[in-house]
Amino acid sequence: MKSKSLTFHAIIGIITLILMMVLALNIGVYDFGKSSAYEVFWKFISGDSSLSLSEKYIIWEVRASRIIMTVLIGSMLAVSGTTLQGMFKNPLATGESIGLTSGATLLAAIAIVLGHTFEEYLPEIVSNSLVGVSAFIGALLSMIIVYRISTSNGKTNVVMMLLSGVAITSIGFSITGFLIYISKDEQLRDLTFWNLGSLAAATWTKNIILAVVLLLSYLIILPKGKALNAMMLGEKDAEHLGINVETLKKQIVVITALMVGTCVAFSGTIGFVGLIVPYILRLLFRSDYHFILPLSAICGSILLLIADTLSRTIVAPSELPIGILTSLIGGPIFIAILIKFKNTLR
Repeated sequence: MKSKSLTFHAIIGIITLILMMVLALNIGVYDFGKSSAYEVFWKFISGDSSLSLSEKYIIWEVRASRIIMTVLIGSMLAVSGTTLQGMFKNPLATGESIGLTSGATLLAAIAIVLGHTFEEYLPEIVSNSLVGVSAFIGALLSMIIVYRISTSNGKTNVVMMLLSGVAITSIGFSITGFLIYISKDEQLRDLTFWNLGSLAAATWTKNIILAVVLLLSYLIILPKGKALNAMMLGEKDAEHLGINVETLKKQIVVITALMVGTCVAFSGTIGFVGLIVPYILRLLFRSDYHFILPLSAICGSILLLIADTLSRTIVAPSELPIGILTSLIGGPIFIAILIKFKNTLR
């Protein structure tokens, strides 16, 4: 019954996501004249030579690539937040609240401003992806620091977890502020992109990298729903049920850092997706990670696609940074969760 119910909800989610993608394709500032965006897209994939270069560029390189990037990043941010909440056994654990996003942004900012000074000493494959590698290392280091500070004897202190996240975020903010102060004009524009979050720089090359990271991460993480359910009982009980707790935690640390770091590298800081999605799913399915872990992969894409479509239309022809919009939605939800669980945080 559980598998049938999960399949049913997953199918509904996928259909909703596809409809949202189709709708988003037709929304934008560029005017295709008498043709709709759907007609132009069909002509493009069918190889119609009557399309102009500008029409081909807008429909494929701008809109289609951006929609795919939004779907991939939204999915990974939601899954990373859901997985962290399962590991820490707390609904407040997200990439933003425990400093992963800040750590990734900090090292990406260092790579942007100071990377040119040591790029020549690095292998070509590393120098070409320096920002992405730096973002992953920053997220991984932040994850390790928070876990070591907040966990003792197999138990995680929620207050320590949040406070260590605040400390890392504060350090990251101050150093990033200094980098902004010493940066040049071009670097300043890039740093502003990281801090506010944007999906405007989508390309198919980035989408391929994101897709590879997503597939590798999901092959390891998505089957862990039952293991995370066991973790909710306590680490000792999970071990009695045959779960290798230490291996599971190491996998979560590395995979969540990889997902968050990759997302930050390509889209900057987009907050609260990993908080909003599992919170809504938990209202529907309680804390059953057999359901909410795979469904968060779909619902995260839907949420970020809605947010990105709004960001492109609210102040058209300009664009509202998507990080502002997700934080505006996520902030009140974070406060609501704090109020709901205030008795457990004392």
